[in-house]
Amino acid sequence: MVKIRLRRVGAKHRPSYRVVVADSRSPRDGRFIEIVGHYNPLTDPATININEEKVVKWLKQGAQPTDKVYSLLRKSGIIDKAEPQKRTPHLTSPSKGEKKGKGDKETK
Repeated sequence: MVKIRLRRVGAKHRPSYRVVVADSRSPRDGRFIEIVGHYNPLTDPATININEEKVVKWLKQGAQPTDKVYSLLRKSGIIDKAEPQKRTPHLTSPSKGEKKGKGDKETK
């Protein structure tokens, strides 16, 4: 399975992360397929640079983001563009399969 996850870079006690697409079996800082962004939690506010086109391409191909990457994508507004809008049914219309029976009467 392909995952979109964080890869730690930086010195001791000064973490910085790359957002990478990698096989789920590879180690955290090991082999990866493609770098799609950077994340630095030490700046105030945290710096998030993510290539939207690459991430959307990988999400459409079935890559699964980790929990932290998912929250970063949501903050960046990328996840809303990648996921199709879920339609909510209109509250006054009957649901599928529901039909008015003989006992149902309308009031005017």
